[in-house]
Amino acid sequence: MILFFYGTLLEPAVLARISGEPSLPRRLRPARLDGWRRVFLRGTPYPTLVEDAASVVEGAVLRAGPAALARLAAYEGSAYALAPLTVTTARGTLRARAWIAPAWRADAARPWP
Repeated sequence: MILFFYGTLLEPAVLARISGEPSLPRRLRPARLDGWRRVFLRGTPYPTLVEDAASVVEGAVLRAGPAALARLAAYEGSAYALAPLTVTTARGTLRARAWIAPAWRADAARPWP
């Protein structure tokens, strides 16, 4: 499955530790998500995404296997659900999935760094 990362999992050490695959960060490729904005997940230090036609989120994509996907899903927890998105990479557009919280959980007034 192709995943789009936009927050803490962009950090290679975090991605390697959480996924259980030390080489996984080397497979990250830059990607851009148009029409969305990165904000804080209410009550946490973590991000989520909200739709915003005038915004762009810079992140990265990679293909994750079943074992890494299971570990990443456990890390994301029940606050997030995988949502299908279209992202742009150096090779064009592609379908990916990202963990996004329900809109009511987003603190849309607080951009995430």
